[in-house]
Amino acid sequence: MKEWLGTAARLVTGGVWIWAALLKLPHPDESVLAVRAYQLLPGDSATTVGHLLPVVELVVGICLVLGLLTRFAAAASALLFAAFIIGIASVWARGIEIDCGCFGGGGAKPGASSQYPWEIARDVALLAASLFLVWLRRTRLALDNLLFPSRSASDDLDLDSDLDPDPDQHRSGV
Repeated sequence: MKEWLGTAARLVTGGVWIWAALLKLPHPDESVLAVRAYQLLPGDSATTVGHLLPVVELVVGICLVLGLLTRFAAAASALLFAAFIIGIASVWARGIEIDCGCFGGGGAKPGASSQYPWEIARDVALLAASLFLVWLRRTRLALDNLLFPSRSASDDLDLDSDLDPDPDQHRSGV
């Protein structure tokens, strides 16, 4: 069951990353504006982050949807969501009202603080899904299963088998 929950978490989280990236990639200036609006990065680093972020989101999303390097992609996803939660909480605490830029757009937006709790809640849920994927050994329908096969089919389902040096001994009564 947990492998199927992991598959759902992988597909939903990966789909969110892909959607966010596809909305930002055609408008790099808006992505830079969104990063600058947080007023967290020094100098011109917001420009670099604004241009690279949609590409990173797309790569992480594709890896998650395909189940390719899942644990690494899920760890990157968790780090990104943690950074976004901190960013939104930071502007909220400083009284800055901006469009989060999560799905394109960005910049000043009067009344935006009313959306911050929902944006943080969404990102916390996606962070939890990402951390679940980091913890989970395998998910279903993943390229990782083809590229990095486990020692045996039962390894993924029976974690106690590594603890018992001779499982046949118990069956024969020896």
